Amino acid sequence: MPFNEVNSMDSFLALLLNGLNSSALILLAALGMVIICGLMNVINLAHGELIMVGAYTAFSVTQVAGLSFAVAVPAAFVVSAAVGAAMELLVIRKLTGRPAETMLATFGISVVLQQVTNLIFGAQSQYVAIPIEGNLSAGRVVIPYYNIFTILFAAAVSAGTVLLLKKTRFGKRVRAITQNRTMAECLGINSARIDTLTFAFGCGLAGMAGALAAPVKSVSPFMGGPYLVSSFMTSVVGGIASFFGTAVGSLLVGESTALLGGVSNDVFASILVFLLIIAVIRFKPEGLFAKERR
Repeated sequence: MPFNEVNSMDSFLALLLNGLNSSALILLAALGMVIICGLMNVINLAHGELIMVGAYTAFSVTQVAGLSFAVAVPAAFVVSAAVGAAMELLVIRKLTGRPAETMLATFGISVVLQQVTNLIFGAQSQYVAIPIEGNLSAGRVVIPYYNIFTILFAAAVSAGTVLLLKKTRFGKRVRAITQNRTMAECLGINSARIDTLTFAFGCGLAGMAGALAAPVKSVSPFMGGPYLVSSFMTSVVGGIASFFGTAVGSLLVGESTALLGGVSNDVFASILVFLLIIAVIRFKPEGLFAKERR
């Protein structure tokens, strides 16, 4: 094989693996979006800021407190889940059945979270040290160990989330409320409590995504916007409330952005990805793997 072809193949594999790492982060962020939007019918425009909260929690735990990254990830989940629970109790619950007002309220919350973070940490970007150093060499292709960890961790969390919602008592109650809230309440299920726990869990997943992104992305008060857009695109393309569709959608968005960005530039890649998403929505408005509702 000619040398140029070898380099081209190596570059393609490197872009493919980089896209897989991006897809893992998008999947983790989109899981929270799917749970909140797909199961609760709530469009949370503060989802990106909850990812930012998770990233700053990781920064505080590792760089300020000097603790291990292994502590930072669950801490990010807990802090973001607590913020999400407060949002649901104080705002979302009061606006049940009013989607326009809910969107406006969550947008206001996103602005508040941005500005509060800006006041506490400042507008300058912060950085989190990569917790797993080193690379895995496969020929000419070099794969950071942290990327492998991110992919495996996202896959494990996704599988755990599916098992939680399919096999546990809590998951069965969530699905019962999703299918028929009135009947579930008649059977003695506390729908308000389940809503709070579900919303908090989705926000916790977003915070966990932020913690994993912190070592490879700069941490700033305004970092959540791109993740919000990616989460929405993934949810819409895959199909609201479809976990398999979310996985496929995150893979499509992450790989398309990485591969197109490698052959052109990031701006052009974003334009092409958006055009691809528009085409999918045009012909499959319910998503590629829409879940049938009873």
